[in-house]
Amino acid sequence: MEPDLFTAAAEDRQEREPGNSPLAVRMRPRVLDEVVGQQHLLKQGAPLRRLVGEGSGGPAGPSSVILWGPPGTGKTTLAYVVSKATNKRFVELSAITAGVKEVRAVIESAKRQSGGYDRETVLFLDEIHRFSKAQQDSLLPAVENRWVTLIAATTENPYFSIISPLLSRSLLLTLEPLTDDDLRGVLRRALTHERGLAGAVTLPADAEAHLLRIAGGDARRALTALEAGAGSAIAKGEGEITLSTLEESVDRAAVKYDRDGDQHYDVASALIKSIRGSDVDATLHYLARMIEAGEDPRFIARRLMISASEDVGMADPTALQTAVAAAQAVALIGFPEARIILAQAAIALALAPKSNAAYMAIDAALADVRKGLAGPVPPHLRDGHYKGAAKLGHAQGYQYPHDVPGAIAAQQYAPDEVHGRRYYEPTRYGAEARYADILDRVRERLSGE
Repeated sequence: MEPDLFTAAAEDRQEREPGNSPLAVRMRPRVLDEVVGQQHLLKQGAPLRRLVGEGSGGPAGPSSVILWGPPGTGKTTLAYVVSKATNKRFVELSAITAGVKEVRAVIESAKRQSGGYDRETVLFLDEIHRFSKAQQDSLLPAVENRWVTLIAATTENPYFSIISPLLSRSLLLTLEPLTDDDLRGVLRRALTHERGLAGAVTLPADAEAHLLRIAGGDARRALTALEAGAGSAIAKGEGEITLSTLEESVDRAAVKYDRDGDQHYDVASALIKSIRGSDVDATLHYLARMIEAGEDPRFIARRLMISASEDVGMADPTALQTAVAAAQAVALIGFPEARIILAQAAIALALAPKSNAAYMAIDAALADVRKGLAGPVPPHLRDGHYKGAAKLGHAQGYQYPHDVPGAIAAQQYAPDEVHGRRYYEPTRYGAEARYADILDRVRERLSGE
């Protein structure tokens, strides 16, 4: 059976027998107004509204759309809603399991259908970043000739993972992570809606809070956990999903952690102070609490980057490289594997030699500037490349460091107001000890001694 016919048949079964489908599938929105979150794409006149032809007399715009966002934010849902709103056949393929052969089969079927009386086709291609350049090239004729409406989804940066010709022919829409309020609405609707649990159980506040924590902004994960908890409660003959029942069903202990309250800041502060104090075990404990509580991994990575410069600094200049690499890897990979990357970076920072000299240096320099100690740039350092600069004395007398032995020219660089002031005072810890020795010699040469 061809992929599009299979998808259509599955779609029909879902609508006829919603009770046999997973809760996340049953609760999938069918119109744009049911979509939760992504209001920047759904307000009047926004791209998705125009894509389905609202307010313009009919569908218009590009025949290719790329949806970029983290898992569980509604990429598949939006593609399905667009197909329903435009009365087009919905065909879903995943780049993980499908190849060029399957894509071409859908395109050929769509070409035949478009020549007759049947509906046009929306081809939803999930995980498009897993396609090679050649595989992505195979989509271009279908996009250019509008044989299908291609809606591709990716969790990776499309500017790195999708070929330029396809990007240039596509409308790129960025999906934001769902907020706790968004997920709360999804859960409460699923509890009462006839396509969901239809009021069979209730969800007390503590269990709801736990669901929000373990969901991590992923609606699919939230609904899957809710369904597991509801199944356990009903099997016990209980009318509510208690926290203990929920923990048993999803095998996850509740972490006492309010991401919007004091605990958010307290645990983040404890993580950084444990790194600063070189206690690697405490560091891993607080990191685990943040991960288990559903903290945004990008937030954790940003804190590690700050610590790399503030607390490690020049004692180990590679610490910042490690933290930045971790942040980039986390953005590409996401949980659960991101936990390993964050742990590696946190361990490296905790065990690194420590220096706050760079942090103290920039704050001291900023303090002087804010006091008004910011005189004119010395004439010999000013730009001398434009016509008339020489008449103003700009760049006159400047000594090119590469022309002198040791490449250090003894001349004044700072304005008169701060000439001679020392901001950077290196420690003797780690690699910074070497920089301290170098700095002593450099300052002697600059002073002409």
